[in-house]
Amino acid sequence: MAGGYPPQQQPQGYGQPQGYAQPQPMMADPNAPYGYDPKTGLPYSDKQKMIAGLLQLLLGGFAVGRFYTGHTGLAIAQIAVVWLTCGFGAIWPLIDGIMLLVGDNQTDAQGRPLRPN
Repeated sequence: MAGGYPPQQQPQGYGQPQGYAQPQPMMADPNAPYGYDPKTGLPYSDKQKMIAGLLQLLLGGFAVGRFYTGHTGLAIAQIAVVWLTCGFGAIWPLIDGIMLLVGDNQTDAQGRPLRPN
């Protein structure tokens, strides 16, 4: 009777080959869930470089890109300069947004490099 109860024993030599290691699931480093920057060896930030740069370019008068990266002091200074100069100081957030997009060593408030796209 094929497939009946009790299950039939497999002949010797079948089953999992001996001497081979079982594949282990890849475990993320809890200290660096997004990996490490190969240039500095520091763990990547949870913030993305592209998002920070675009926020700064599009909403630079409100320094949203700098609030996103956690640099609140710099963000408040940018807002103050833009508003106190009646908008002429908006060149600072514009240049800052470009530097966020093309700069190599942009970090978040904790000093971790921003993640590439």
